[in-house]
Amino acid sequence: MRMFFTILASVVFLAGCNQTTSQPAANAPSSAVTTGDNARPNRSTSPDNTAVNQRDAAPHAKTPIDQNENQADVNLTAKIRQQVLDVKDLSIEARNAKIITADGKVTLRGPVKFAEERETLDRIARDVAGEGNVDNQLEVAAATPTNPRR
Repeated sequence: MRMFFTILASVVFLAGCNQTTSQPAANAPSSAVTTGDNARPNRSTSPDNTAVNQRDAAPHAKTPIDQNENQADVNLTAKIRQQVLDVKDLSIEARNAKIITADGKVTLRGPVKFAEERETLDRIARDVAGEGNVDNQLEVAAATPTNPRR
């Protein structure tokens, strides 16, 4: 009996995996195709991340894979991240900045919207990790020197 239900469940699962979704009409423009009630139109061109991808592929570039998994480095990263998230009015980009810790040395990477955010993240990391233990590689995306929301 148990074998019967196992086989039945497998057949139902595999049958569900075999269903396909309908394809858009061949002559419909790609920018006009939507999928679902709240879906946005597909873009005819994708964003160009070539420069960022090339920069991250450089042999000396720190990426999240370089994060050490020893407890001290994990705790240091978590403490910095928590303090970053506690700051009000940071952009999503600043909140999502990469914080990479290896052997007590912290690297900050990624885009932020304002120079003030770059300075705030740098200050937090230096307060937690100590002066001389932070490599700030954050990039300011906007030409605006300060955050106009403050």
